[in-house]
Amino acid sequence: MNSPILQLLVLAGIAVFLILRLRSVLGTREGYEAPRQQPQQRANNKRKFEVIDGGPDEDITDHVDENSEAAKAFAKMKQKEASFGVGTFLQGARGAYEMILMGFERGELAEIKPFLAEEVYDVFAQVVEAREKKGLKIEADFVGIREMSVHSASFHEASGTAEISIKFVGDLTSVVRDNSGEIVEGEEGKVKTQKDIWTFEREMGSDDLNWLLVATGE
Repeated sequence: MNSPILQLLVLAGIAVFLILRLRSVLGTREGYEAPRQQPQQRANNKRKFEVIDGGPDEDITDHVDENSEAAKAFAKMKQKEASFGVGTFLQGARGAYEMILMGFERGELAEIKPFLAEEVYDVFAQVVEAREKKGLKIEADFVGIREMSVHSASFHEASGTAEISIKFVGDLTSVVRDNSGEIVEGEEGKVKTQKDIWTFEREMGSDDLNWLLVATGE
């Protein structure tokens, strides 16, 4: 065999040996492989995930502006009491509005007393007593809530007390009758709109889960 051909065969054998060795050490890659990301690309992706993970609390931003004082107060309430939710509170406030409003209109204060601050209960009781002395009776039915929104919110860190004011726009029917049953105010079956701003208060983190109505206004 010629010497040049022998040399080529030897070199080819060495090349095959080296290829097999490299495959055993490095392994093989099959299918599509995404191109390697540059350091800047990896940093950008990391920042995107950080924004998602640490983004705004939608339970808060669904109801108030992200940068508002109310949003800051809600965030502190959540820090104090992890189970607190703005949406859950508003659902409870919706039911409380109907119950308390109808209790006051009908003069049935015993049922709503546990949900009223002492000062609010005293005012309600005085109004109901004055009506009774005049022989007046209110007949009212709740139709529904047309609008409801957070008016303001605050959190007092020293005492752990939270205050949330809610704006309600509700519809109801209401007539006032005298001792003889005659209507002296209102129109039977006519729906009227009631606008209120109610403030609820509670010590966050306490075992008592009831929010008390501490103020009413328009």
